[in-house]
Formats: sequence, C-alpha cells, structure tokens
Amino acid sequence: MAATIQQRAVIVGAGIVGAASAYFLARAGFKVTILEAMAPAAGATGSADGAVSVASKKPGPMMEAAVEGVKLYRELRDEGLFDNLFKERSTFMVAQGEAEEAVLEKHRAALSASGVAVEHLGRDATHAKIRNLSEQVRSAMEVKGEGHAIGFELVNRLLAASGAQVRRGCSVNDFVVGGQSRSVSAVITSKGKLDCDLLVLAAGGGSVRLLGLNGVLRGRKGQMLVTERAPSLNAGIPGSLMSCRYLISKDSTDTKMDATQRRFGLVIDPLRTGQFLIGGTREETEIGGTDIEAVRRLLIEAVDMVPQLANVRLLRTFSGIRTATEDGRPLIGRVPGFDNALLATGFEGDGICLGPLAGRMMSQLALGQRTTIDLAAFDPARFPSLRIAA
Repeated sequence: MAATIQQRAVIVGAGIVGAASAYFLARAGFKVTILEAMAPAAGATGSADGAVSVASKKPGPMMEAAVEGVKLYRELRDEGLFDNLFKERSTFMVAQGEAEEAVLEKHRAALSASGVAVEHLGRDATHAKIRNLSEQVRSAMEVKGEGHAIGFELVNRLLAASGAQVRRGCSVNDFVVGGQSRSVSAVITSKGKLDCDLLVLAAGGGSVRLLGLNGVLRGRKGQMLVTERAPSLNAGIPGSLMSCRYLISKDSTDTKMDATQRRFGLVIDPLRTGQFLIGGTREETEIGGTDIEAVRRLLIEAVDMVPQLANVRLLRTFSGIRTATEDGRPLIGRVPGFDNALLATGFEGDGICLGPLAGRMMSQLALGQRTTIDLAAFDPARFPSLRIAA
C-alpha cells in the first residue's frame, strides 16, 4: 500500500503499541486518528515495570524480537525521540543455588547465540560489582546494553511527535466492511462513524471483543511494589537484579508451572529517583488490586537477595493487567481475510520492550515493505477463531 497524505489510518488503542504505530505511520505520510476507550497509557502501558530487556525472553522468536526491540530503542534515543527517556543499563541475572546456576548457564548460551553481550560473574566478581548482596548469591550473569523507560512518558512523546488526533473516551462498536477485497472502510464508535483507509488494532484486552478472541487472549495480573528513596543503597546496584526464578515464572525455560498457580519472579530495579521497583507476580486473573500475601512474599524474597532492603520503607503497591496469548507469543500481522486491517496485541509483560518495534512493523506492513523481523511465528492466522465482527 503506497502512503500519501490523503490516506487515513485509524488506530484502536493508545498504549505503547498504538502510540508507536501512530508515530511510524505519520512519518510515512498517513493522517492518523487514534481511538482510545479511556486515556493514553491508561492500561498495561501505564502500570508496566519499564523493562527494555532481552534477558528474560524465551529463546527463539521472542528473544530475536527483543534483540531488535532494544536496538530500536537505541536508534530512537540517538535520533532524539527517546532522548532522556531511555536509560541504558545492564540486567544482572542472579543465581542463589546450584539449580539456579544450571538454569543461568543454559540461558546464557541461548542469549549468546542470539548475539547478546553477556558476561558470567563468579561469586567474588558478583559481590565486587554489586554491593550489599546476600551471601546466598552464588553467581550472576550480566546482560549488557539493556535499559529502562517509563511507559506513559514514551506514549506522550510518541503521540506528540506523531501529530495524531487522539479521541479519548471513544470506544469501538463495529466496523463497516465492503468490497471484493474485504476492506474495512469505516469504524463505528461511541462518538460516530470514522472513515479509514487503514485500520490498526492495538487494543490489548479490548481485542477479545473486537476480534472474537475468547480463549486466545487472557488477562494476567501483575503485582509490584515501590520503596522510598534509598540513594546510597541504590547507587551500589548498577542495574536491574533478576532472580533466575523470574525465567520460570515467565515460562522462559523448559520448567512449566500449572496455569492456575500464582507465579512469583523477583526483580529488584534501582530507579533513577533513588527508589526501588520490586516485582512481581503473574496471575491468571483480570481482577485488579494487591494483597498482603503477595506483597509479603515479594518483600521477603527481595530482602533475601539484598538484606539492607529491610531498612527501606515500602511506599506503595500497585497492579496491572497484561494481555497474554495462549501460546505466549503476541499477535502481529495482517488480520486474515482483510487487505487493510493490521493487528498487534497480546504482548503480556513485553509490551514496553517490543512496542516501538511493533509500531514500526505496522508501518512496514502498511507500505508493503519487508518487516524488521520475520512475523511467521506471530501471524494472527494461527488462531482460526480470529475474525472482524461487522
């Protein structure tokens, strides 16, 4: 599809994926309108941990996508778009027992094979590089060149740079479909009809209703904690600390857990403010809120890794609902049967890392260009129930 200034793109959803799609499509010459049922970054993007990271990704398509996702963050920072938003730093994957060291070594090999710069740190090197760790920490792996960015700040920057019109509090009720080529010619919203030449669906959990994806997409809650400022302790930790248990909680290894279980995967993230972000849980529920048992366990595990955190007060707890797919891979590509409808949803906890990349690929698909990565593993057509209700 050749873009001209007259072509109208309608994007459903103003999270990180929708905002990035707006930026790249506007840059390609589309006139962009974004429809948002609430407000920009009001969903998973606004409650994300901000990790721009390959470290925890499952080997294969997700790891390959994350490598390109982090690379794009650096490009956009160097171009000025993400200046002062993307903070580059390492992730330290920490092993506290023999079994965890075995998991760490296997994951190190996978990361290295994907071209990620990693360094194994033995006990002495780990404690020399990261101060105030528990003596239980046996080793670590430094995953270099990763980073952190705050979701709502990214969305605000992308939307401002795109010049897109954002219609807040505007829900989508239906689509107008016609023509032999099966095109979406208009979107019926709570605020009226809107004609379009291109439709991009980046609605997160809202995609379930719009595309008949019950059972394919599901909400997963994550609980997280934020501490008071502790600048001295913060300064001794040069990057995000991630327990090897986090890999298991994400199914990033061959170890599987029952889908009904509440999963815990410890991450201790030293924020720019001098505070710490501590997470998190993965829970098969769309009921928001935090609970004392989850908060208690996260704090115990955090103090187990960094004992001095016992002297730092907890300021607040929060939760977010992430949209996951049943096979663990997001849906990125063309809506089957339509020549002008694109889909990008189901990123779960990887939306911040992969959002800008997904947005760029929405533009590449719209222009008929080769996408940055092969999208075969993410093709929405792998779920036959997917449809546009019209």
